[in-house]
Amino acid sequence: MRLAVPLEIDPASFATWRQGLPVVEMGGETMGTTWRVKLAAPPGFNRAAVAAAIKARLEDILAQMSHWREDSLLGRFNRADGGAWLTLPADFARVMEAALDVAERSAGAFDPAVGTLVNAWGHGPTPVMRPPTLAEIEAARAVSGFIRLAYEPETRRLRQPGGLRLDFSGIAKGYAVDALAALLDDMGCHHALVEIGGELVGRGLRPDGDPWWVDLETPAEGIAPLRIALHQLAVATSGDYVRGRHTIDPRNGLPVEHAMAVSVVHASAMLADAWATALCVLEPGTMRDLAIREKLAVRVLTRLDDDIVEWVSPELEALLEPA
Repeated sequence: MRLAVPLEIDPASFATWRQGLPVVEMGGETMGTTWRVKLAAPPGFNRAAVAAAIKARLEDILAQMSHWREDSLLGRFNRADGGAWLTLPADFARVMEAALDVAERSAGAFDPAVGTLVNAWGHGPTPVMRPPTLAEIEAARAVSGFIRLAYEPETRRLRQPGGLRLDFSGIAKGYAVDALAALLDDMGCHHALVEIGGELVGRGLRPDGDPWWVDLETPAEGIAPLRIALHQLAVATSGDYVRGRHTIDPRNGLPVEHAMAVSVVHASAMLADAWATALCVLEPGTMRDLAIREKLAVRVLTRLDDDIVEWVSPELEALLEPA
């Protein structure tokens, strides 16, 4: 078992840490998957109030960013006429700005404006009976792409160029994880592990003084297990080992076939989520170059002929305890 630990412990965590507090677990359904929280319950903890606040926060995010809901803000933008401008609420704007930044930095390997392509392959709210033809892929690409968007950060206005469909599947879960961690902190629960569909963030410490340990799933024989101390850190994984080849390369409109699992450790679950998606799309050599350039802590499992090859970025290597 390999262990990855942060290089520093946040001293502010000790100000609110108390030994022996009870660990409370909560969970439910959201975003087509499940959410789960483990937290060190502070004195006066009100489980019902926290659960209600979590559900309300998730509902607010879904009402803005769900591509499965026609009445969501994202859905309304996707149906808007060409040339229409939409003023974004703060949550939507944060995700949009982060998505556009990662799209630029990854040269389009991550793209929040490929909803039409995603739908064409049957990964959206409407089932399809067959894979799209090459002509249909090219038609979807013609109305897709973040470069067609116009965004004004000062006014938080986003322009619909006409026919473009946003899809935040590669970033919204991570944002929701961050949002729940922030909500818990505001409610006095400073030490918690939050998960939505495999994207996780750990804040503070467990009541026994340990960090919140999580194991990266390693769906290949011969690869040593990797356990991460999520102390003020998040981890997100993209790949095809769970849901099949559902990631679409925005640059050619085709499913990604080489990436089994790409895990990114980052201070932000939102950015870990987006970068995991971007790196998953890229061919191994280009992916490694980008991860190193962006100083990302990454563990990658890729297919090479009949083998599964692991690569660990220098940033993650620096977190590994000596064997």
